[in-house]
Amino acid sequence: MGAQLRVYKRRIRSVTATKKITKAMEMIAASRIVKAQRKVAASAPYATELTRAVTAVATGSNTNHPLTTEAERPARAAVLLITSDRGLAGGYSSNAIKAADRLTERLRGEGKEVDSFIVGRKGVAYYGFRERKVADSWTGFTDSPEYADAKKVAAPLIEAVQKDTSQGGVDELHIVFTEFVSMMTQTPVENRMLPLSLEKAAEESGAKGEILPLFDFEPSAEDVLDALLPRYVESRIYNALLQAAASEHAARRRAMKSATDNAGELINSLSRLANAARQAEITQEISEIVGGSSALADATAGSDK
Repeated sequence: MGAQLRVYKRRIRSVTATKKITKAMEMIAASRIVKAQRKVAASAPYATELTRAVTAVATGSNTNHPLTTEAERPARAAVLLITSDRGLAGGYSSNAIKAADRLTERLRGEGKEVDSFIVGRKGVAYYGFRERKVADSWTGFTDSPEYADAKKVAAPLIEAVQKDTSQGGVDELHIVFTEFVSMMTQTPVENRMLPLSLEKAAEESGAKGEILPLFDFEPSAEDVLDALLPRYVESRIYNALLQAAASEHAARRRAMKSATDNAGELINSLSRLANAARQAEITQEISEIVGGSSALADATAGSDK
């Protein structure tokens, strides 16, 4: 009975140590969510105005450009998937991967070849384990991305868009990431970055229904779009990275809170079992003492006779 009690006490100590770790991770994730939300809010005005500028240029000119013109028969598409570098975030990465798989299947069903670009070790490991081809990948910055990271990710994508499909280029550029809705809700979303839908861009930038001013473009509208293309892609990727980072921290906080609560329940359950084992041990010891005392009293009474 004493051995059983020691087992319960050892398990209680182990679970208590785990609870302290998960509680600390929950608090760290909660503090990082606030910083990530601030970064998302700070990046929004630049992205909005840049989208308005692209919409104005595209509306005020008749030039054909990869930023705004759809191919007659799109043959290739690039899909950028954003996952996390670390685990312990519930279904955060797996949900984004499932969304990317659905998008890839849909694009292939439309007769398009798909080139996959991956951000985050979880996505890289998933594709590597299944021996899926990856055009390029990046790791090491998903929980705190900077604009330089977005530029690094955008560079090969912009190059692919500017190439002809016969030379390994793509006609469409899609991105899959997890949108931060609230502390309790994070939703995997898929967006087509290029070619840009002018109506959707106007709606996102708040310019829908407005009469856009007329511009004269120097040296030309095409040159302006060439200059705006990398800025637009970089800003969209940066915003997606920030949204994904906030979502990752929120998912990790929720997962760690659940783990902490479960650890507390397990400690209570083990404590009840330990108390029951200690009670049984005490009862057995009392019974042995009473039995020994009775035997001793019987022996003494027999000797007196």
